[in-house]
Amino acid sequence: MNLLQGRHAIVTGGGRGIGRAIAKTLAGAGAKVTILGRNQAALDRVVSEGDAHAAAVADVTDPDAVQAAVQAAISWHGPVDLMIANAGSAASAPFLKSTPDVFRQMLDVNLLGVTNVTHAVLGSMAERGFGRVIAVASTAGLKGYPYVSAYCAAKHAVIGFVRALALETAKTGITVNAVCPGFTDTDLVAESLERIMAKTGRTREQALSELVKHNPQQRLISPSEVADAVLWLCGEGARSVTGQAIAVAGGEI
Repeated sequence: MNLLQGRHAIVTGGGRGIGRAIAKTLAGAGAKVTILGRNQAALDRVVSEGDAHAAAVADVTDPDAVQAAVQAAISWHGPVDLMIANAGSAASAPFLKSTPDVFRQMLDVNLLGVTNVTHAVLGSMAERGFGRVIAVASTAGLKGYPYVSAYCAAKHAVIGFVRALALETAKTGITVNAVCPGFTDTDLVAESLERIMAKTGRTREQALSELVKHNPQQRLISPSEVADAVLWLCGEGARSVTGQAIAVAGGEI
C-alpha cells in the first residue's frame, strides 16, 4: 500500500508502544518515517528492525532540541508532511498529593511536547500548502478520571490546542486533529498493572478488569488500532477532517 508514498513523517515517542505502532504503519503505507525519543538504544532498535527509516534523540520538552532534531530529519528525508506528536507521560496521585511540580511536569510533556514539535514544522507546511498535525491525546482529554487530575488537565489542554489551531490553519491545506485512545496494551499500561497488583494484592486479571471497566468492549485497545486511525487522518480522504478528537476506546466516549 502506497497511500503515503513520498511523504515524510515524524513520530515522537517512537521507541515503543503506540509510537512504534504508528511508525510501522506509516512506513508500511510508503512514508519515510523519522522517530524521535529520548532512548537512543530503543530508537536504534526500531530502525534496525525496519519499523522506521531514521531516528533522532530529542526531549520534546526542550524546544531547541526539537528544532535540531527536526532539522536533522529534514536533511535526511526532506520537508516534514506528517507530524505525529505521540510522546507523553502519566502521573497518578490524589489531587492533594499532586504538587505544582507534578502539574508542570504533565503540562511540559503532554502539552508543550505537542506545541514544540508543531512549532518546528508548521511554517514549512503552510508554505507548501499541505500538512497533517496529529496529537495522540487520550480519553483523559475528553473526560475525567480520579487520581490523575494533572494528566487529565494536560490532555484536555491538548484537545483545546488542536481545536484552536485547526481553525487557524483551516485555509492552508493543513489539518490538525487528536486521536484519543482508552487504556492501550502498552508497556506503560503493563507497568500500571504491576503497580495496582503491588498496592492492592489483586491478581493481574483483577487489576486488568479494573482498568478496562469503563470500556464497553471490556478490553485493552491495541496500538495498531490507534495507528490505523492516525493513518486515515494522514490520507487525502481526511482532508476535510480537522479540529477533531477521535476516541479509540471501544465506545467509552
